Amino acid sequence: MSLAAAKAAIRAEAKARRAAAHGSTDPAPAHAALAALLGASAGQIVAGYAPIGTEIDPLPALAPLAATHRLCLPVTHGRGRPLSFRAWVPGQALGPAGFGTSAPLEAPELVPRVLVVPLLAFDRLGGRMGYGAGHYDRTLAMLRARGPVQAWGLAYAAQEFDALPQEPTDQPLDGIVTEQGVLRSAPGI
Repeated sequence: MSLAAAKAAIRAEAKARRAAAHGSTDPAPAHAALAALLGASAGQIVAGYAPIGTEIDPLPALAPLAATHRLCLPVTHGRGRPLSFRAWVPGQALGPAGFGTSAPLEAPELVPRVLVVPLLAFDRLGGRMGYGAGHYDRTLAMLRARGPVQAWGLAYAAQEFDALPQEPTDQPLDGIVTEQGVLRSAPGI
């Protein structure tokens, strides 16, 4: 099986797993774990995302951090291009930001040092599989070239796979937050 076919099969299974979990798993423990994890990064610029479909919504975990963090949401600029980020405060109006996402369109751009990343599938080595457009891989590569960046996936535990096929351009995550807690990636990743 080719790498592209393997990834397509994983994406299809991951979408089904996520959809099943979305309807039956309480995201509140994941929100609490994410808020606790990010609470340690007070003063940082933190990027979240407005969820698409059955993605866990990180905004309930991010909203209470607005008093101690600068928050932002991503804007897409076409397939295979890095994201930019617009400042966000809870309750602010959002508009279409490409690829089915939403963000505050008239807000200033920010450069995050901590990112909460959506995904379809993850493994314990920091592997992440998204929709295949490369937005987050390119963004993380660009940001990491400028200095230290933390990237945390937010997912249901059901989205975990034993191992994901990775390419040289795939950017690892520092860990994953699920309803079961925080899973840190293996050392050296």
